[in-house]
Amino acid sequence: MEVLVIIAGAIGFFALIMASIALHEVGHLVPGKIFDVRISQYFVGFGKTLWSFKRGETEYGVKAIPLGGYVRLLGMYPPARPQARPTWLTRLADTAREAEYEQITPADEGRLFHQKKTWQKLVIMAGGPLMNILLALLIFTGVNALHGQYRAQLSIASVSECIVPAGRAAQTCQPGDPATPAARAGLEVGDVVQSFNGTAVTSWAQFSDLIRANRDRRATIVVMRHGQPTTVTTNTVITGVVDRIDPSRTVEAGFLGVGPTYRLERSGPVTAARDLWQLTKQSTVALASFPQRVWNVAVDMVTGRPRDENGPISIVGASRVAGEIAAADQVPAGDRVASWFTMLGSVNLFVALLNLVPLMPLDGGHMAGAVWEWVRRLAARVARRPDPGHVDTAKLLPVAYVVGGFLALSGAVLIIADIFFPVRLF
Repeated sequence: MEVLVIIAGAIGFFALIMASIALHEVGHLVPGKIFDVRISQYFVGFGKTLWSFKRGETEYGVKAIPLGGYVRLLGMYPPARPQARPTWLTRLADTAREAEYEQITPADEGRLFHQKKTWQKLVIMAGGPLMNILLALLIFTGVNALHGQYRAQLSIASVSECIVPAGRAAQTCQPGDPATPAARAGLEVGDVVQSFNGTAVTSWAQFSDLIRANRDRRATIVVMRHGQPTTVTTNTVITGVVDRIDPSRTVEAGFLGVGPTYRLERSGPVTAARDLWQLTKQSTVALASFPQRVWNVAVDMVTGRPRDENGPISIVGASRVAGEIAAADQVPAGDRVASWFTMLGSVNLFVALLNLVPLMPLDGGHMAGAVWEWVRRLAARVARRPDPGHVDTAKLLPVAYVVGGFLALSGAVLIIADIFFPVRLF
């Protein structure tokens, strides 16, 4: 029965990811239609067509490989300019251009993508990522409002007795381990933090930041104990702590040795937006180090080392984790549903950020081309030079091939790792 629940949960989550991808493409389709760009195809998936229908000039359908989607906007590349001695790059660009222009007729004049105004191009290309960001915000708002999130309170739930040396497998105290600053100060479970070195504390995140920034200096902490204010003093110590923005690494910072109480709290869209912003910072860091993280997954897979829980996973891996969450009977049903949808929101945010990277063939690459074209024309107008014309994005195809090849290879590595060496949450 548990296996069936895992499979059903994985398939359901995968279906919602594909629905998110379909809506991403709608984010391109709708503004493209509004700005009268000729759109010949809207498809979810790649490869062989499984099912399609045509409405007006656009074919809509589903393809066999459910790992993405696309909207075909005609005229992405401007016409070629005559050259006396074509280079390999211009020949490559012209080959791609010829394939695209097979469907273009004189009646399409003014309806081609490259002919649209810069702001219209930006709206069309940004529509997909913005759709994913909107979905993520709606999902986080729904989870926060209907179920809530477990958030750290200012009440102390645990006081560590000793500082465990980094790298030691056993996390229990052993003879010779130094006492934590919290234990030396006499902090107790149930104490409610009020201030740190004279600064009023309003959240556990602020308290943690103050501790980290204090490094190994004197700390005066005021807590409420049994309804009475109590002042304790100690010296925080410098040790390796988990980086909030990049949980896969540790940084040297001040350490006290206390843990917070967590409480399930409901909230609205403002809190959801703050949660999304924090996740955006974490995802941006993860995206910047994505090649290195994929390499680490490949090395771990070859050497047999356990997968990093904070490392990247594929759509297959995310679906598998979602299935395990659905079958985790030890977790309350409401918490499972909330975790399920929170992960879906996180996937949508990552898809948005990935597509905003300013490299072809990603949406951000087309946006960067549109902005560069506008900058060139503006500079020419200011300098009273002739209009330089459209930026030939077809000449960026080598970049598109490299980026596309890297993403395909990374996807293959992660899918293989997720099938044979999956991340285990339970």
